[in-house]
Amino acid sequence: MMAKKKAQQQLAARIQDKPATLKDLLNDETLSKLKAQASELKREEEKRKEEERIQAEEVKRAERKKLENDFEYLLNKSEMDWHKYK
Repeated sequence: MMAKKKAQQQLAARIQDKPATLKDLLNDETLSKLKAQASELKREEEKRKEEERIQAEEVKRAERKKLENDFEYLLNKSEMDWHKYK
């Protein structure tokens, strides 16, 4: 009973100083669950971005390999000064 009254007094003192925030109103367990969920979502987002980056690299690599097998592309890309190689 005494602890509850003391907690209410502390809450009242905080309210007088500044408006209550959501963090003040939530208990520690709920707050820790929300933080854990936020960090999990952040990890999933990073994983998804990494997978997209890897997939984009594979697409670029496949396109480069396709172009390297294309004779017209290689001919246009090569230098036309054949005198250097004689």
